[in-house]
Amino acid sequence: MRKKSTPGYDTPGHIATLLTPRPAKASDRRSWGIPVAGVWVPFFTATNANGETHISPETLGYPVRLAKDSDGAIKLGKTGAPMLRTVKELGDQVRLVRENFQAGLVAHAESVARAIPDAYKAQGEANRKAGQVVYDLDAKALADFVAEAQGDNAEAEAEAPAGEPVLAAA
Repeated sequence: MRKKSTPGYDTPGHIATLLTPRPAKASDRRSWGIPVAGVWVPFFTATNANGETHISPETLGYPVRLAKDSDGAIKLGKTGAPMLRTVKELGDQVRLVRENFQAGLVAHAESVARAIPDAYKAQGEANRKAGQVVYDLDAKALADFVAEAQGDNAEAEAEAPAGEPVLAAA
């Protein structure tokens, strides 16, 4: 279904779908910043079905479990709540995907640098120059902050009675 957004123009359905609010999703444990139940389990179920991986049904059926110590006791976090962990078999497969993804990114950058070295070098130089401007602004802001903090500390020392410690700005 297409929504009318502006007279004379119909917003394509796939664009309208992108802009439609969705109900909040239940929290999902993440591995490599990607939801386990919502993304990794369906992905690896598909790769198992296609014969590309052989991850056990137990792992994909229950991928997040209680973390346990070597003696079998449940590990507790700082708040005293039980800790959860992703099953090692699934974590190993996610790590493999991540390493292959990184290798693909590096290979792409290297192939572009070889194919069009002048454009790649020019882009890198433009990045460096633009980054230098931001770096200079941050360096000035930091220097101003330190000078102000030292000035506040000097004022506190002058106001404090002799022999009393003065807290310095961090």
